[in-house]
Amino acid sequence: MDLGQEAGVGQAGERAAAAAGMVLLTLASAQFLMTLDSSVMNVSIATVAKDVGTTVTGIQTAITFYTLVMASLMITGGKCGQILGRKRAFAVGCVIYGCGSLITALSPNLAVLMLGWSVLEGIGAALIMPAIVALVASNFARPARPRAYGLVASAGAIAVAAGPLIGGLFTTYLSWRWVFAGEVLVVLIILGFTRRIADTPAEEGARLDLVGTVLSALGLGLMVYGILRAGTWGFVQPEQGAPQWLGLSPVIWLILAGGVVLRVFMWWETHRRARGGAVLVDPAMLRNRTLRGGLVSFLFQYLLQAGLFFAVPLFLSVALGLSAVATGVRLLPLSITLLLAAAGVPKVFPHASPRRVVQIGFLALFAGIVIMVAALDSGAGPEIVTWPMLLAGLGVGALASQLGSVTVSAVPDEQSGEVGGIQNTVTNLGASIGTALAGAVLIAALTTSFLTGVQNNPDVPKDVAAKAQVDLAGGIPFLSDKDLKAALDKAGVPAKTADAIVTENASARIDGLRSSLSVLALIALIALFTTRRIPARQPSASPETDPSP
Repeated sequence: MDLGQEAGVGQAGERAAAAAGMVLLTLASAQFLMTLDSSVMNVSIATVAKDVGTTVTGIQTAITFYTLVMASLMITGGKCGQILGRKRAFAVGCVIYGCGSLITALSPNLAVLMLGWSVLEGIGAALIMPAIVALVASNFARPARPRAYGLVASAGAIAVAAGPLIGGLFTTYLSWRWVFAGEVLVVLIILGFTRRIADTPAEEGARLDLVGTVLSALGLGLMVYGILRAGTWGFVQPEQGAPQWLGLSPVIWLILAGGVVLRVFMWWETHRRARGGAVLVDPAMLRNRTLRGGLVSFLFQYLLQAGLFFAVPLFLSVALGLSAVATGVRLLPLSITLLLAAAGVPKVFPHASPRRVVQIGFLALFAGIVIMVAALDSGAGPEIVTWPMLLAGLGVGALASQLGSVTVSAVPDEQSGEVGGIQNTVTNLGASIGTALAGAVLIAALTTSFLTGVQNNPDVPKDVAAKAQVDLAGGIPFLSDKDLKAALDKAGVPAKTADAIVTENASARIDGLRSSLSVLALIALIALFTTRRIPARQPSASPETDPSP
């Protein structure tokens, strides 16, 4: 080969690498955008509520409904990719999502905001996210998939970490509406680069199973809604003032009903498959041990990730009183190690055992959470979160570098869209459970610690302590010292008593956070021992054999 030919080959290789990089950037940007909505507005709820003439509860309902729509339709969205073709489903989802973002940015009231944010963006995300999983499989060879999936998953995790910072900056210096206007611009750019993505064509004869669609959406909707309401209504025993069904919290009934409907859904899919009809999910696929192992690890990853991102910002913003911007800055170390691990592990250790990397990931998450628990104290400052965030980022990045490739490579490439739908359903369930569990444990421990503290504090009169036992037995809100002091002053509580109550609340806040994080540490340890179904090497996805050892 002469020098000219060598130069030509080198230039072709560079162009191919640049094209692959652009595809990866496009898909990662879409993943970032889909995840951003779930975190960016949490710091701006009060401002948004005032702007659209509603209450904080109204905006929280919109956020809940967005998660509900997205999670309920995720499996259906994966099937739509088979019917339309993955790239077309991705593009259609982007258009729907962009329209939703535009409507949200211009919304004059809660109803319009919910149409744009909760409904249209939720439907768009349900089409986009499974398509991303399938498009990575169709655009990257198996050796390159761990890094590609790792970077795409990292984009989502970074969106969770950066959400408070972005939301705080826009709300403080511009308007929350510009976040959604910016999303429209990003969607347009993504659509412009979509033509560079290699597609998998629509499957001939693929049809939507309407009964399966209804059953899956209903079952998942009931379960996710129940989990999301657990913090308000209680999981089994109803909270004070919450509704009751047969003496129990509606949450447990919703979750049980959702489980029953999903069981009927799987029976229906098996029945349809046996008769040669179109199915939403091939039940045989779920018998793949490697796929199940990957999905279980995904569930634990997102549970821990969501629980951590619930507890740590509460410590920074409420317990320490940091602004949304300062809170976001303190969470940024996680993004650094997350990216380094997600991109670096497949590059530096291309033949590393996925099982070993996943175990190291859960171990790093466990270590980070334990260090956070040990450092939490009434006099602790924001600097204590730095090492826990670095370790947590390392853990999430290690998991991201392997799990996406494990689940998709465990089945033939033509089933990657179905896997994408199931995978994103599991991650949504994990995130919902993590937030609900961390919140429930925190409030329960906070309430117990505070009531015990005021009862034993000599500066709190016995009648005040007794009234607190009655009025606050159902749960104490996680309040800052400033907000609690203002409420006590408004109620006419004497200064000495108010100071004692504020002191007990500050101590109880730390106890609540410690308890919440301790439960997450225990779950990380459990996750570490559930990784035996993760293969010792990346699966080959032979249709005839289960590649797990």
